[in-house]
Amino acid sequence: MKNRRAVRKIYYGSIAVGGDAPVTVQSMANTKTADVQSTVSQIQELTDIGCDIIRVAVPDMESADALPSIIKKISIPLIADIHFDYRLALASLKAGVHGLRLNPGNIKNEDHIIKVVKEAKSRNIPIRIGANAGSIDRDWLANQDSRLSHTEVVARAMLDGALNQIKILEKLDFYDIVISLKASDVRTTIESYRLMAKLCDYPFHLGITEAGPIIQGTVKSSVGIGILLNEGIGDTIRISLTDSPAYEVQVGHILLRSLGLRKIFPEIISCPTCARTRIPVIELAKKVEKELAKLKADITVAVMGCEVNGPGEAREADIGIAGGKGFGILFKKGEVICKVPENELIGRLIKEIKQMVCNKGDQSN
Repeated sequence: MKNRRAVRKIYYGSIAVGGDAPVTVQSMANTKTADVQSTVSQIQELTDIGCDIIRVAVPDMESADALPSIIKKISIPLIADIHFDYRLALASLKAGVHGLRLNPGNIKNEDHIIKVVKEAKSRNIPIRIGANAGSIDRDWLANQDSRLSHTEVVARAMLDGALNQIKILEKLDFYDIVISLKASDVRTTIESYRLMAKLCDYPFHLGITEAGPIIQGTVKSSVGIGILLNEGIGDTIRISLTDSPAYEVQVGHILLRSLGLRKIFPEIISCPTCARTRIPVIELAKKVEKELAKLKADITVAVMGCEVNGPGEAREADIGIAGGKGFGILFKKGEVICKVPENELIGRLIKEIKQMVCNKGDQSN
């Protein structure tokens, strides 16, 4: 990241957030946490496609009791999402979680907050705190300058709410803090993080909360998170979608790759189709995307519709295919390698990609 904001580094287990660590991608399981088998299965699926950190809701003691069994069977750090009941936070910490998502303001009893923070500190477990626009205390809103726009009022109220929570932890000599300031409105979210970035050196968890279904949520999240990351703000992200968590992880990595921040999965270049298209590009691009979903490699793959413009438009691709009449061409770095029957295109492309990745691996050893 150019001009990346200088922040503290904290650790969720073995995964660093902040400092010079790469921006990480998070998601949240949508299974019932008490259902160990379903939760573990989903987390393993998300791990395979690049999820760095996973969060699970802990709404009751049955969920907290399931955490040790889940943690034993997964390979990425697990964060427990807690609200209101300090006993669930204590049980989660004792279960071995790697982080807490906890708003101290939701726990009204000071003795209860002290117990949670003391336990987290003894175990070196970070706490993510913050404010959501939908749950701001009315007092924080009422205290804002009436001359401000609605966006500015909400953004500053979120800021004040989060700062109040930070003070609670700092008063207890606790500094392993991650901050989030999320709204469903993109501009409000951006303004909140910009303001907070000037006031502290804690790492930020970025997200647009309740962003919506997959298309709307992807666009809103990409705009909001992308703008902040491009300004050097942000250390870990979650794309919040009303859909499978798998899409959250995939969109997260595509977003980071688009900004040149992480390149651990293939990038697919494909044309939007037109009358010159000679092959079913949409179908083929989806097949290639599915085949490469779990392949960890910094490689650019092109799927183009016609042999005239394909190699030229995708000259920067490491490898690609373009359609012809009943056949296609395979090309590398814009140079045509061979013609391939249409029904063999995908198989040949995937084979060549895997060989290319294997050769890169051999050269790096």
